[in-house]
Amino acid sequence: MTTESTRPIRTAVAGFGLSGSVFHAPLLAANPAYSLDVIATSDPGRKSAASARYPAARIVDTPAAVLELAGELDVLVLGTPPATHFPLAKAALEAGLDVVVDKPFAVHSAEAEELIGLAGRLGRVLTVFQNRRWDGDFLTVRALLDSGALGTVTRFESRFERWSPVVAKAWKAAATADDGGGVLFDLGTHLLDQAVQLFGPATVTHAELTARRPGEKTDDDVFLALRHSSGVTSHLWMNMLCAQQGPRFHLLGSGGGFTKHGVDPQEPYIVAGGSPLDPDYGLEDPDRAGLRGRDGHLDRLPTERGAYPEFYRILAAKITDGGAASALPVPVDPADAVAVLRLIEQARALATQRP
Repeated sequence: MTTESTRPIRTAVAGFGLSGSVFHAPLLAANPAYSLDVIATSDPGRKSAASARYPAARIVDTPAAVLELAGELDVLVLGTPPATHFPLAKAALEAGLDVVVDKPFAVHSAEAEELIGLAGRLGRVLTVFQNRRWDGDFLTVRALLDSGALGTVTRFESRFERWSPVVAKAWKAAATADDGGGVLFDLGTHLLDQAVQLFGPATVTHAELTARRPGEKTDDDVFLALRHSSGVTSHLWMNMLCAQQGPRFHLLGSGGGFTKHGVDPQEPYIVAGGSPLDPDYGLEDPDRAGLRGRDGHLDRLPTERGAYPEFYRILAAKITDGGAASALPVPVDPADAVAVLRLIEQARALATQRP
């Protein structure tokens, strides 16, 4: 007999674009702690794809239709456009659901704080999908810092750069900063989160936000300089019109440096039809290993295995241990996402002050 304590965590995914189809649904389907019960998408092609891949899931048109089923669910995962995150997360919490919100958590830090307060009052689990905390290259950097091999780190450089000269998605083409549009809210959210996770609280000291592609309403070429309270300086680049990409990571310290090119392979692996259950999931080609040391004395440092499934493993442990009442952590503290939103707000304010 299936009891409430032994049944899978009944889960719905709202949105079946890149976020829902490549990240959330495959990770949930690969974890026996969950059942993927409902997928919300209004696009006919995505409906067909969702039905084919997850025949046991009910396909509905809208997140509102998911909320009507709240009594049959435990968790709602929001992979919808950023401007919808606050109202949908609020409605889901009030409907008695635990909630996973894709990045950015919200468009404004005040909205994010309101959601955290609401989840606390209602006793619901609330977390933010910052999956790139489990990129293999990021895990490699974190382990390298923990080892002390670089000595005192003074400078951290991090990039997400792509060649995407056309704004392909309709909602992105129409989105302003007030809608959560632009590369700063998109890739920038990851870069800021990673920098703060590695080096602690920071202040934005310089910001350049530019829109270069035809039809881009917000920003697609951004550079930020951060000063961390730990003393480290971070330089972050995000660019959707980059024909030649710089190193993904570049760190300098008193005991040496580390440089890593290329991007984590987990996303393209799933896009190509792979599964998180495959034995080679998350493994990077050894030829793409980063270089540690100093010029003339460089060694290859193998990349750690990427581990996006960790997010949902940690979340399942939290929920099955008693949910919000459990002492176990959520995979990502939503307060961390508020800190990132405040940095984005600082960056926008600085950029508007530049002549």
